[in-house]
Amino acid sequence: MKKSLIALGFGTLGLGIAEFVMMAILPFVARDLGVDIPTAGHFISAYALGVFCGAPGLTFVRRFPLKNILLGLTVIMLVGNLFAALSANYAMLLVGRFISGLPHGAYFGVASIVAEKLADHGKGSQAVSIMVAGMTIANLFGVPLGTSICTLMSWRMTFILVAIISIGVFYYIYKWVPQVEGLPRSNYKSQFHFMRNAAPWLIIFSTMLGNGAVFCFYSYVSPYLTDSCGFAADVIPFLMVLAGFGMVVGNLVSGRLSDRFTPGRVACVMQVVISAALLGLFFAHTIQWAAVLLMCVCTFGLFAVSSPLQISIIHFSKGGELLGAACIQMAFNLGNAICAATGGVPLRHGFDYEYTALIAMPVALIGAILTFIFVKKYESRQLKTNQ
Repeated sequence: MKKSLIALGFGTLGLGIAEFVMMAILPFVARDLGVDIPTAGHFISAYALGVFCGAPGLTFVRRFPLKNILLGLTVIMLVGNLFAALSANYAMLLVGRFISGLPHGAYFGVASIVAEKLADHGKGSQAVSIMVAGMTIANLFGVPLGTSICTLMSWRMTFILVAIISIGVFYYIYKWVPQVEGLPRSNYKSQFHFMRNAAPWLIIFSTMLGNGAVFCFYSYVSPYLTDSCGFAADVIPFLMVLAGFGMVVGNLVSGRLSDRFTPGRVACVMQVVISAALLGLFFAHTIQWAAVLLMCVCTFGLFAVSSPLQISIIHFSKGGELLGAACIQMAFNLGNAICAATGGVPLRHGFDYEYTALIAMPVALIGAILTFIFVKKYESRQLKTNQ
């Protein structure tokens, strides 16, 4: 495996911990800052909105070397997580989470293009999945580690951990990632030309709904497992490891399947599977082993969808690849923000945590329908043209 791809994956590891650990430590943060859990859910949305606002900034720096852009983004990652760790109240942590999210989408956008440029012929999807693997490994090891640090010490130390990782990311990108061929020079307006077609919009909205729907449930996975399923609090880190394992496997499997079949087809099938799993989570919450299995199916599907769609947008955004790749992360995290807030709606009206999965199911199904339309109308046509 190329060291450059490992360096890129190390960056997504840090970003993954920063994004997902809040879902595991939410009760601790809420208690320390004196807010209820639905209100603390705004910290998840603040990070996602930071991603949404930060990614478009790539249109202004696209002429810089891609490696230099990555290094700059890791500095913002460091600053944001230090700010979050030092936050004294609800408002400060909101700002810290927003800053932490700013480099996320932009990093994934740039790193996706760099990974594909560094990949061997015919293995672009696998290269991108290796880069994204850091995000899934964050859920397998990083989030449980952050949760344990929170339990033993403080939730603030969890964000200090991410800040330390940011320093390592900067070093390894500087040392291991080569300067790759830059993007073709073009004026600002031409970067948006690909958006005149329907294909990228289908991919964007499919990502926002199909992937974001998982966060209706997963944003509140910790209280779901304890309150709805009856698990003890000290078991949660172990269950988060299982959920992270599902993400790792889903990401790696989807990379291979996307190179063998097509990214859109893989994403569509997995979005249907996610829809079924979310419905099952509502009905099976009293059966602990079934709830855990279905949770892992959801996390497997989450990254079995996002990586293929990341590749799809690059293929369908010629002339605006950097913006297109960033748009997927904007869509992913806007869906995260909206659906995390949506998942809190039934909770505010006194419903139990399993209703977050029920409200998510039709949203995921709409995402699957949009992906199906993209596959039939655009991806299949492109495949025939290439043959």
